[in-house]
Amino acid sequence: MGRYTGPVCKLCRAEGAKLFLKGARCISAKCAMNNEKHAHPPGQHGQGRKKVSDYGQQLRAKQKVRRYYSVYERQFRRYFVAATRMRGVTGEGMLQLLETRLDNVVFRSGLVSSRAEARQLVNHRHFQIDGKVVNIPSFCVKPGMVIEVRGKSKGKDVFQAGGSIRRTPAWMNVDTDGKRITVVSVPSRQEMELPEMTESLIVEFYSR
Repeated sequence: MGRYTGPVCKLCRAEGAKLFLKGARCISAKCAMNNEKHAHPPGQHGQGRKKVSDYGQQLRAKQKVRRYYSVYERQFRRYFVAATRMRGVTGEGMLQLLETRLDNVVFRSGLVSSRAEARQLVNHRHFQIDGKVVNIPSFCVKPGMVIEVRGKSKGKDVFQAGGSIRRTPAWMNVDTDGKRITVVSVPSRQEMELPEMTESLIVEFYSR
């Protein structure tokens, strides 16, 4: 199955939380999550959903995180498997791997307005890491690495529009004028500033 190309606001409604999939619209009054008319999951049976089983809670927790970072199921499972081999809490390790994806780092920096936009720009070779062009959105960024918009790309309209107005995380430094991002450290769970997510349910889901 290919990447989802339908209305992304439906994904937020399905998970009951803002997943920030549509850039500036998500922080405006036009966001579907701000509309009482859409205060229920999409579909004709959305308003009738009541009791959710333990499996249903685990599935929803997994889907919320997967859709938040916009990754395929196979990719997501690989992140979970990699996290089980890391030291520390598995759920937090998985989120750290997702948070340090190149497309997410570019989005978090505020240079662009959405992860989809960040992914497309990375694919089109507009970014370099430590002086080398990287066009893989899933590239795992390490502390000390410097991500920079390539010289010829800095004048593009997308980088002149101001990007996102969200606060820059504490685990990176951003030079907005120079279009440069320096990763200072691996983000802790508190520094990720995620919508309400229960990663322990994801661990339970894959441990069944």
